[in-house]
Amino acid sequence: MNVLVTGGAGYIGSVVTHQLVDAGHDVTVVDDLSTGFAENLPERATFHKLPVQEIASVLTPDAGFDAVLHFAGKIEVAESVARPDFYWYENVIGAYHVLSAMRAAGTPRLIFSSTASIYRADPTESSPEPLREDAPPAPLNPYAATKLSVEMMIAAHCTAYGIGAASLRYFNASGAVGMLGERHEPESHLIPIVLQVAGGQRDMLLLYGDDYPTVDGTCVRDYVHVADLASAHLLALDAIEPGAYELYNLGTGVGHSNKQVIDAVREVTGRPVPVTLAARRPGDPMVSFAAVDKARTRLGWTPHRPSLYDIVADAWEFHRAAFGVR
Repeated sequence: MNVLVTGGAGYIGSVVTHQLVDAGHDVTVVDDLSTGFAENLPERATFHKLPVQEIASVLTPDAGFDAVLHFAGKIEVAESVARPDFYWYENVIGAYHVLSAMRAAGTPRLIFSSTASIYRADPTESSPEPLREDAPPAPLNPYAATKLSVEMMIAAHCTAYGIGAASLRYFNASGAVGMLGERHEPESHLIPIVLQVAGGQRDMLLLYGDDYPTVDGTCVRDYVHVADLASAHLLALDAIEPGAYELYNLGTGVGHSNKQVIDAVREVTGRPVPVTLAARRPGDPMVSFAAVDKARTRLGWTPHRPSLYDIVADAWEFHRAAFGVR
């Protein structure tokens, strides 16, 4: 296929871009490099440095794109609370421009990078169930709200204009593929933050609560390797049908506690991770993990690197190389 990837220089987008190129697709990337890195791109991909709101200059009828994979957008929850207007512009208005350009160009397929944070796992439930795609959405911050809004916009476009699309709801993308890893600024994801502590870039880790009714008192999350996450995009691309809109959860179906993550980092790195206990953060779900039956059944998708140890080990190798940690 001839595919256009927005945000293809970012963390997940770059891994997907490499997999698309390796699978023999013709790939064009649009990225403004505000959070992505040009060195993440494969040599065989065509690159345009543009904001996603200008995508129509690349996504034209003459370009002949068969599909768009839309990763471009902002992802920091705290920033979205402080700057909601910015997030609505980047995420929702950006997606509107993608869909408008697709309509004008006659591009028939779309894969959207969404998030499991649109769900609200009950923070008081003692025996939570895995979250299914039909769980009621209840976004707790502007970031999650923008993602849900884009999903709704895509669904309406599928019904009205006949495009086929899939929204992939990521749980906790983690790990690395060679030099493709997490480089967020500021960093807000647990595994790279714990690695920063192990690598000496942070003095200690703030652990938000150890009195939850879980296996060890800390919150539990579903961590999925970024390479496995990426492979689901290629499978979803092949499975899209005209006029159909599908939602897929992407996780391992297994939760790991914050303390288990810390212990895995200590084991992988052989380094201390000082921890300071802090109060619970309002709104933090106690447990959140995916029901992935639909992706397994409909797409034939199976995570090949579900081990937390492997996820942390790959992230650590990237972290050491990218940040010069010895």
